[in-house]
Amino acid sequence: MEIPDVPKPLLEALRQAAKGRRCALVGGVVRDLLLHRHHEDPWRGLPDLDLVVEGRAADFVARLADALATLFAVPVPLRVQEHGSFGTLELELDLPKEQGGTWLLDIASARHERYPQPAENPVVTLGALDDDLARRDFTVNAMALTLDGAELIDPHGGQRDLSARQLRFLHPHSVSDDPTRLLRAARYSARLGFDLAPDAQVQTDATLSAWPWQWRPGDDPGQAPPALGTRLRMELELLLSREPWRQALAALQRWGALVLLDPQLQADRQWRRRLHWAQRLQVPLLPALLAGARDPLALAERLQLPHRQHKLLAQMLELEHRLQSQPAEQPPSAWCQCLEAPGLSPEAVALLVARGTANGKPLLRWWLRWRHVRSPLTAAELMREEGLRPGPGLGERLRQLRFTALDR
Repeated sequence: MEIPDVPKPLLEALRQAAKGRRCALVGGVVRDLLLHRHHEDPWRGLPDLDLVVEGRAADFVARLADALATLFAVPVPLRVQEHGSFGTLELELDLPKEQGGTWLLDIASARHERYPQPAENPVVTLGALDDDLARRDFTVNAMALTLDGAELIDPHGGQRDLSARQLRFLHPHSVSDDPTRLLRAARYSARLGFDLAPDAQVQTDATLSAWPWQWRPGDDPGQAPPALGTRLRMELELLLSREPWRQALAALQRWGALVLLDPQLQADRQWRRRLHWAQRLQVPLLPALLAGARDPLALAERLQLPHRQHKLLAQMLELEHRLQSQPAEQPPSAWCQCLEAPGLSPEAVALLVARGTANGKPLLRWWLRWRHVRSPLTAAELMREEGLRPGPGLGERLRQLRFTALDR
């Protein structure tokens, strides 16, 4: 099998760096090669290769630097970042322009993993290439293409599932061990047009119905295991920022998997409208999604949302509470006094508009028009014409003139 688009000197340097140890392209690059799709980093649009090497990845990278310098006859600029306790290395290579320019490489040591408890972080040890493939999420991502001989390794039937456009888990406890696999499935479903294989849907239904995890909704949100908390949030962020999120969220709902977040979100039929408005009003999509949960703040705490997004949800709920005592019919100035009160932000108003409220029209008018209206006279003009001095009195006079202009 040929590896199109990859410069031959780069392939040769990778082979030399392996030095008899098994080294292979893995994951998405192999899947996309078999689908005849161009594979690249979705953030930077650069060609991207994922490799697994048996042994220490750092030793491989050291040999790779020497091989690149020899084969290209000049030093190849190579920037390295290390991630994780097992030393996964991210490389950025600046090859000569005629060889494709900048390339991204992720070099990982082959690993074996086991889950001591469902949804907890796995215990990981160094392993062989076959071990590394067995720990992956779906059969279509559990294939490898060896650099020495370009042998396709497909121990789990990934080619079969590629042809059927199906996402199949590798073992019967995949969802129980790591429920975030369902969010990754939704990402691939949206990106590739695949669906869960029938046995994968059966496993999903059975696992979610049994809820095999010690933590349950209603327990202390801070005690949720990683795959029901922080890792779930990270997958959601990727889904909403990198993928066709409408299709991905629809797939999660179709599979019954939004219950991982909240049963009310699984039953929610308004999320499309909510996220559509959030996008129009430039509100972050993740808080807009969580705004439809039974208890948005508890869910935000479980997922460990960034402080700014957690605060945004809290302000939206506070605003909703304040509006319960506001009369529906009142002049624009009264709405401005309410919506511009301390402790609220314009984003919170926009988020409540996106979520939906009985007061949606005046809130939207405030967002689009009223908040931008200013006093017809400037501070300098008031000081000159009315003899006011800088201070609270001047600010109050500007506010009065602004409210008068709004209510005309």
